[in-house]
Amino acid sequence: MKLFAAIDIGSYEVEMKIFQITSGKGIKEIDCVCHRMELGKDVYRDGRIGVEMTDELCRVLNDFVRIMKGYRVDDWRVCATSAVREAGNQLVFLDRVKRHTGLEVEVLSNASQRFMDYKSIASRENEFNRIIQKGTAIVDVGGGSIQISLFDKDRLVASQNMKIGNLRLRERMMNEGVSLKHYETLLTEVVKNEFLSYKKLYLKDRVISNLIVVGDHIGDAVHKNVMTRADFLNFYDDMIYRSDEDAAGRCEVPEDVISVLRPSLVVYRCFLEAADVENIWMPGLHLTDGMAYEYAQQNQLLKLVHDFDEDILAAARNAAKRYQCSKSHIKVCEDLAVGIFDKIKKSQGFDDRDRLLLRIAVILHGCGKFISLSNAGESAYHIIMAMDIIGLSEEEKEIVANVVKYNTVPLEGYDKIGSSRMTRENYLTIAKLTAILGVVNSLDRSHKQKSKEAKQILHENELVIQLYSDEDLSLEKKEFAKKAEFFEEVFSIRPVLRQKKMM
Repeated sequence: MKLFAAIDIGSYEVEMKIFQITSGKGIKEIDCVCHRMELGKDVYRDGRIGVEMTDELCRVLNDFVRIMKGYRVDDWRVCATSAVREAGNQLVFLDRVKRHTGLEVEVLSNASQRFMDYKSIASRENEFNRIIQKGTAIVDVGGGSIQISLFDKDRLVASQNMKIGNLRLRERMMNEGVSLKHYETLLTEVVKNEFLSYKKLYLKDRVISNLIVVGDHIGDAVHKNVMTRADFLNFYDDMIYRSDEDAAGRCEVPEDVISVLRPSLVVYRCFLEAADVENIWMPGLHLTDGMAYEYAQQNQLLKLVHDFDEDILAAARNAAKRYQCSKSHIKVCEDLAVGIFDKIKKSQGFDDRDRLLLRIAVILHGCGKFISLSNAGESAYHIIMAMDIIGLSEEEKEIVANVVKYNTVPLEGYDKIGSSRMTRENYLTIAKLTAILGVVNSLDRSHKQKSKEAKQILHENELVIQLYSDEDLSLEKKEFAKKAEFFEEVFSIRPVLRQKKMM
């Protein structure tokens, strides 16, 4: 049994939950402490977190530390989201918090934050698995942005971020001096404009029956966790024009909750108009629940039912389809890449995460051709870096983007491609995965899938790749010879291509 404390420094609220995690019995929340403070108000207005706000946060966090000591927690984690992520004085702010509280704050990337929110929902396995059997969307509303994730036949296939978070929208309306009478009209115009492109790209071929709402107080306001479309629209019409005081009294929630709930309602209403949603599920879960789930997962205290890696791969495949990558070429390259990886995994110190990054790189390696045939690698790098690959950290996304980039051009030295996230370990991972991708891509250079079967045999410092084919592999052999040289340089293993005729 473990006691775990999860602290979320959000845009308009700081929350700590204490969880009891037991192998076999799962996760149980035993305490929750919240403090309303709008860090995002400073950031979205001024681009920085003010001194007074920082001092208040430190006082709150020190109270949380005392509570954690009282519970004698075994472990803890403190995460900050978009307000801190976008603050121009982020490093100074984090240093001050650490010096005054002793807490190391982890600033989550958007993709990491949303994936953790998603894990909190998936932790409700029975309800979640039942709901996603039909077309489902998760609309995760934060103070700075929203994330819309789409499911197709119980698999996450696409996720997109838009900077129309409830606190950001509220501040925009306040800065423009909008009266309550025109608030809904102008806010709807802003949100609908963002949704127009989204609908064309992601919703035109999809039927969305269920909507899952995350990161908001709507469940507290309606006092239920499931609503029909009609129920929501009735609630919307009843609430949208009420004053904050009147709406708060009617919903029995603090008045400051209403000020951020109102823009969220507009976001949900616009999504309902873009999709044929029948039911809305409001599980009442927050980032802290996802943090506890991830902690239990990493410490093997829970038996996982849902395969999150397959979600990431499915989203990558959907992106590859959007950029018109060859599905059959990807399939043969992925099979070859996994075969080679598994043969050399032990000797090269690879882990399962490296295997996942390799597969994503293989799936996306052709996306740059959608932009430029002559500069496909560089184009692919920028496409991937601009993607929301939910479940990958920014470091991991940069590894994938560089593997794809250097699949077509020689790998530069560490000092040439180093960035603030590029460690020497990451550079070596890029080199190794690039070497594998280069070899497997050469084996289907013609994109004709000439080989019907492949087999990899590792003999000490030689990797024999047998391709079973009756066709002419002259082009593949020529390209393979070029890529084999770099593979041997990286791994000290010489790859050898042998063709075997089909029986």
